[in-house]
Amino acid sequence: MSCNGCRVLRKGCSESCMLRPCLQWIETAQAQGHATVFVAKFFGRAGLMSFISNVPENQRPALFQSLLFEACGRTVNPVNGAVGLLWTGNWHVESRRAESPSMTSVESGTTTENRFGDQWGHRKVLNLFI
Repeated sequence: MSCNGCRVLRKGCSESCMLRPCLQWIETAQAQGHATVFVAKFFGRAGLMSFISNVPENQRPALFQSLLFEACGRTVNPVNGAVGLLWTGNWHVESRRAESPSMTSVESGTTTENRFGDQWGHRKVLNLFI
């Protein structure tokens, strides 16, 4: 059976899947899928897989989390990303968004029921992925 990352990327999955260990720190299956799509939208599917394949297996979850931090940072600060948020003292916004990607459901229109959209107002970005 495909892991949640491969499922949303419509990619074949096997026992030696690169994405599966990267997503285990995210609690729900839906949140794993959303996080994967969010990162893949910023870095591209091939770029994401290339990044992950070039890192030792024990460091892949940390790499995925780092890419998620950067993707979230780019939505808030498109020029400087996560480094810009750290430099301007707004890291608390970034860390809460990337550490809790538990998205639960979507309603119609621009309202979302998730921790990203409700607390930080990035509803339009999230609706693209849901």
